[in-house]
Amino acid sequence: MLQSNKGYFLLELLLSLSTMLMLSLFLLPLVREMKDQSKKIEIENTAQKFMYEELKAKIIDGSTFSDYTINQNNVKYKIIWLNPNSTGQKEVCVKVEKNSFYQETNICGVLE
Repeated sequence: MLQSNKGYFLLELLLSLSTMLMLSLFLLPLVREMKDQSKKIEIENTAQKFMYEELKAKIIDGSTFSDYTINQNNVKYKIIWLNPNSTGQKEVCVKVEKNSFYQETNICGVLE
């Protein structure tokens, strides 16, 4: 029998290291996926903000309808005004171009 308890056994050390390795192999992909999802949500929220700001500016100012591109945080947001639909209302769409990090997204709203 072992009478000395002055330190860790090699087996205890290997078990604790293998446990930490298993936890990190399980948790790291989850953290990465959560980070990707938060980036996508941030891009969608920014696109909605641009759409509402554009609609608000057109309602208040009544200026001409023009298409343009905004580049924010290395993401290109294209503001596109579409032709009137059957009711004669103009529609604005914010298009986020496809990149390696996210899919192409279109968010549209009608000018009332």
